[in-house]
Amino acid sequence: MVPTDLFSEHQTLLWLLTIVLDLSFAVLCYRVFGKAGLWGVIVFSLLLANVMGPKLTVVAGLQTSMGVILYSSIFFATDVLSENYGRAEAQRAVLLGFFVSVAMVVMTQLSLLYMPSSATETAVFSNTVHQAMVTLFDYTPRFVFGSLLAYLVSQSFDVWAFHAIKRATAGKHLWLRNTLSTLLSQLVDTVIYGLVVWWGLVDLATALQLAAAKYVFKFAIAVIDTPFIYWARRWHQREKS
Repeated sequence: MVPTDLFSEHQTLLWLLTIVLDLSFAVLCYRVFGKAGLWGVIVFSLLLANVMGPKLTVVAGLQTSMGVILYSSIFFATDVLSENYGRAEAQRAVLLGFFVSVAMVVMTQLSLLYMPSSATETAVFSNTVHQAMVTLFDYTPRFVFGSLLAYLVSQSFDVWAFHAIKRATAGKHLWLRNTLSTLLSQLVDTVIYGLVVWWGLVDLATALQLAAAKYVFKFAIAVIDTPFIYWARRWHQREKS
């Protein structure tokens, strides 16, 4: 059995592999490039999640999107920044991600205004690519506003919650502040996105059901990333010493 067949028949295994690789790349980027690497992770993950977000799939019997799967390292990166460099650095990274997201929306919308080439030798190829880009980037205003609002509010809340829990536990129990802050902020993200983007297109009950299904995956990711944040903190402590 080739790997393609293996993963097509075992989507949960593919999901786990994707999460582990995503978080591993984030840790490796931090190891090689330091704090700047974490900023890069946030920008890269946001762009990737925006591009891949519309792709829907089913894992463990629940429908989800690639955006949910590829969003995991953003919360991880902000928590590492919070833990190792403080709240101000983490919040700056959140604002950087917001700026990049806005810039991406503006520039992709401008790119769609350019008509595909009509030159005989490239017309078919050019039109095919143009239509694919329209499918990916022709966002509705509701989607743009909901995505940006959910990101900015949930990420800012994540940074605040992480440090609030850290103060309450006197700096102990990294696993608790990492997991709890991510779970709470992912809940904020899910509710805002579900209400702004889906409510109105579907009824409130359906919007909340869609949000709840996605939160199951976000909950699991928040638990899975705990060993990775300990890994990142250990590297930081070794460099300091």
